[in-house]
Amino acid sequence: MELVLSPIDAPAGAAAPVEVVERKGLGHPDTLCDALAEELSRNLSRFYLERFERILHHNVDKALLFGGASQPAFGGGKITAPMELYLAGRATTAVGGAPLPVEELVVEGSRRWLRNHLRALDAERHILIHPRLRSGSLDLVELFERADAAGAVPRANDTSCGVGYAPASELEQLVQRVERWITSDAARAPEWGEDVKVMGIRHGRRIALTVACAFVDRHVADLADYVEKKARLRQGIEAQARHTTRCELEVSINAADDPARENLYLTVTGISAEAGDDGQAGRGNRLNGLITPYRPMTMESVAGKNPVTHVGKLYNVLADAIAADLVREIPEIREAECRLVSQIGRRIDDPQLAHVAVRREGSTPDATLAPRVERIVREHLAGAATLWRGLVAGEIRLGL
Repeated sequence: MELVLSPIDAPAGAAAPVEVVERKGLGHPDTLCDALAEELSRNLSRFYLERFERILHHNVDKALLFGGASQPAFGGGKITAPMELYLAGRATTAVGGAPLPVEELVVEGSRRWLRNHLRALDAERHILIHPRLRSGSLDLVELFERADAAGAVPRANDTSCGVGYAPASELEQLVQRVERWITSDAARAPEWGEDVKVMGIRHGRRIALTVACAFVDRHVADLADYVEKKARLRQGIEAQARHTTRCELEVSINAADDPARENLYLTVTGISAEAGDDGQAGRGNRLNGLITPYRPMTMESVAGKNPVTHVGKLYNVLADAIAADLVREIPEIREAECRLVSQIGRRIDDPQLAHVAVRREGSTPDATLAPRVERIVREHLAGAATLWRGLVAGEIRLGL
């Protein structure tokens, strides 16, 4: 591994004049695709472990949610055409000539997740689920199964880059807090759907939050009731924001509403995919649950990739954890960024490049700082081969 240590030259996030942060909530069509792709990977992994005592080759990171059609109405509308979910990718579909029930895992696992997370959606009637899984190519399957003779360390099955940074800025914390509060079981009003998106803009000490929240029509009696309930949502958001920031705050909710024409963000199911939007895996939140164009990011998505050898998943998790520990454990480091670059066929604990950039206090020489940075990087990489356990258990949220 080549380890490079350098300074962060750009202004700190909170010190920059402008900052933009976005979060797509759990019911957003793109987040749904990520969540269901990752749920499928976990279900496959658990099935393989139970049946064969090891995780078999799979990458199921391609998902498309084709929106349906609906007629929302005060007091309750109806779905006129169901949504359609396509979950596609590569998986071990047979062993020794005997087929495995992977399509059942797709359908039943997806419906179970939808029932558990979307209150107003009927997982049997409102959505059709289409499994599209085939076996992987022989070379990638062989690479997945190959291990280092000495330490049984898996080999990277892709050449890709993982990115992480720490700590989160005030705006990043605010955007996360607001969306998670709206969709939390403790706070959620029955009329609030799970399809929530929060866009935060900070200009100096002024923050503008634009919040989209799908309202469930059967819990809204009429226009006056909608306006009143939206006002209560605004009050709750403003109260949550005050736990995080003292900036001047402006909150806009469902900005496209036109009350004069009763053109409102009403839905039957609490998600826009019933009629107004479609979704695709990999277009939503990054691993830390945010979309942050003013921070280092990667186009590599993590949901649905196998948790054993796919460095597109593993290195994003590790880079995020490395950056957090650098800030937590080394007092001189105020901010850290980590980029890990893999090379296909190389041991997953030995990236081609580890680039750590830091913002430090004082003038600690690199000769003193570098060994401590390297220790933290190597400690995390040493755990790469067992990271799958936390991923399969669902202990790592992966942007959800």
